[in-house]
Amino acid sequence: MVQQLVVLGATGSIGQNTLDVVARHSDRWQVFALTAHRNVDRLLEQCLRFNPVYAVVVDPDAGRDLELRLANSASSTRVLVGATALLEVAQDERVHAVMAAIVGAAGLPATMAAAYAGKRVLLANKEALVVAGDLFMQAITKGGAELLPIDSEHSAIFQSLPMDRARWSVDVDHIILTASGGPFRTWEPAALRQVTPEQACAHPNWVMGRKISVDSATMMNKALEVIEAHYLFGMEPDRIRVVIHPQSVIHSMVQYVDNSVVAQLGTPDMRGPIAYGLSWPERVTSGASALDFARLQGLTFEDASSPGHQQRYPGLQLAWDSMRAPFGTTAVLNAANEVAVQAFLDKRIRFDQIHLVNANTLERVLPSQPSNLQDLLELDKQARAVAHEWLARCGTD
Repeated sequence: MVQQLVVLGATGSIGQNTLDVVARHSDRWQVFALTAHRNVDRLLEQCLRFNPVYAVVVDPDAGRDLELRLANSASSTRVLVGATALLEVAQDERVHAVMAAIVGAAGLPATMAAAYAGKRVLLANKEALVVAGDLFMQAITKGGAELLPIDSEHSAIFQSLPMDRARWSVDVDHIILTASGGPFRTWEPAALRQVTPEQACAHPNWVMGRKISVDSATMMNKALEVIEAHYLFGMEPDRIRVVIHPQSVIHSMVQYVDNSVVAQLGTPDMRGPIAYGLSWPERVTSGASALDFARLQGLTFEDASSPGHQQRYPGLQLAWDSMRAPFGTTAVLNAANEVAVQAFLDKRIRFDQIHLVNANTLERVLPSQPSNLQDLLELDKQARAVAHEWLARCGTD
């Protein structure tokens, strides 16, 4: 049976890769809805190619523009406008799976809606778990949803764990997230003051959006992934490790109690984990290139906790610190980081000041037992305000 798919964040890199996989298997998946914030040009192209039932545009002006342009085409796609429409398509009873690929906390409400509606949630949005944590996992349980990780690292861990989830807490000693180290892995820490947004967005291995590319350069993406892994796999903070692996061939590993290590390998192409998430427990072709072991020149590893790397990536430790703090602290960290990264991309702060924004915000915003999504969104708002205060007071041109 052909399954209906919603792609939240269709115009981003994950969304585009998802549609590439879907196009290879039109007998298995049909696009029910595509969503974007305001990228009308790319969304129009996607609508003309996949003819979804709905196209959702959050920005009202961009939505009206898309509606006018589709009216002059052969497409039957109906345009919906506003953030509420994201929830509507995510929980539509005709939908089987939802690719959650909206960057940042903005994608959280729709992803939660998909969870409560019992969908297969393909989680490419780190913030759902970093911000909502236990509340999001409760939504998955209450809705009877399936949660499949799409981040390459978490997909690798999922593929390396026992099929029987009950064995995860018994057979597994710890999990190991790999990190490329980003473009500044060999730079002297003092030189990071001079990093430009263009340099930070030039990832050596992966093709990604600007925000996540900066997060990779600071290793904040790995900090967020550590938090995400804690909730996804029920692992205590001290059972999650990080190792730097510059080649990005081993995507992550699981070390068992007998000291055996199971790893998942592949080329650095997001279509692999996307295809696995869509088709699990089966496998389908993804379009990703196969590894050529004869041409591999070696796999190397570095200790992420070495003194040099601690200076290059001071934000990585914030993952474990925030997980051991009161619930909601990880939401504060995420909000501060989003503000800081955007300020860096706008050239309002230096690259090395991203960590200062995050650390200062964590010190000043103390969560007061958030118990629902609205509480978390208010906490997110408060943290952003404090981060902006720091920028106004201490930011550099």
